[in-house]
Formats: sequence, structure tokens, C-alpha cells
Amino acid sequence: MSPTEIVIIVLVVLVIAAVAFVVWAAARRNALRSRFGPEYDRLVTERQSRTTAEHELRERERRHAELTLTPLSEESRHRYATAWEKLQTRFIDSPAEAVGTADELVTRLIAERGYPTGDYSEQLAQLSVEHARTLAHYREAHEIHLRNKRGEASTEELRQAVVHYRTLIADLLGEDPVHHPTRTSEASPGTPQDAISR
Repeated sequence: MSPTEIVIIVLVVLVIAAVAFVVWAAARRNALRSRFGPEYDRLVTERQSRTTAEHELRERERRHAELTLTPLSEESRHRYATAWEKLQTRFIDSPAEAVGTADELVTRLIAERGYPTGDYSEQLAQLSVEHARTLAHYREAHEIHLRNKRGEASTEELRQAVVHYRTLIADLLGEDPVHHPTRTSEASPGTPQDAISR
């Protein structure tokens, strides 16, 4: 084999390796984008570097894999759905209290599933791996909850917080907690659920 043929073979191998790497990197990027959805875009914008954001998302996946997550029992699902119904009823008379209760309910729910609850940022990071599509709802609701604690949230903001919490809880429970499993799927007009979801 001549030196020219060897050089050509080496160049072909290098080109194939480069193409394979580009395809592999694109597949990894698409997998992250698919898994994290809007959280992927938010983090890329926030970190101002796609590489840094993707490294952080892979690190979240690694830490998430170390968690021991447990599915909720039917009894637990029922208990949370019932607690949510009571919370919505309470919203009409005491919206500020209902938002505080909603935040506590979410914390108890994710703790029971096995997610960390000590540090809010870590909560978000761990939840993002399986619940990225509803994470923005949690951020919005929690931010309103914090403003509520400072006495700065309007009644409309409190209503929005409950709507955001409901979306997250539905995702965590795997069902819409607005409707009790034994009731019809539509709340009648004029109910607390109707007032909140408008």
C-alpha cells in the first residue's frame, strides 16, 4: 500500500469519525431537548451557553438517577385529591391561606415521592428530569406564594398561583385533582373550582 493510499484511508476514517461525532452530539442534544422541553430552552438562555446548560442537564439526570422514587399508592392519590378539593373550597373565603396550603401540599407530595425538599433550587433541578413541562407552573406559583407571605400578592395573583399549583399537582398525581375520581368529570358552574379556573 502506497503512502498516498494510507493518507487517503486515514482522511476517510477521520471524516467518518467526525461525521459520527456530529451525529452523536446532535442525538444527545435532541434527547435532552425532548426530555426537558421548555426547561432546556430556559437554561440555555440563562447560562448563555448551550454546552454549559447541557452539562448541567446531564448532571441533573445523574443526580436524579440516584434518588429512590416511589409511586404513590391509590390511598395517597385519593388523600391528595381530597386535600386539593378542600383547598379549592377554602380559596373562596381565604385565598392567601389557600396558596400557602397549596405550597405545603406540593412539598408533602414531592417528599412522599422521594424528591428532596430542603433546598428549593435542588427541588426544581430534580423535578425537572421527569416533570420539566410543568416546572414553569411551579416556579410561578412559588414566586406568588413568596410574595403572598410578604403581603404583596393580589387576589388575582393568588388565583393564578392555585391554577399553577393545580397543573403541577395533576402532573405529579397523574390525574386532574380538581375532580374527585367518584364525581363527574365536569365541575358545575359556580363551584369553587369554576371560580379558580376562570
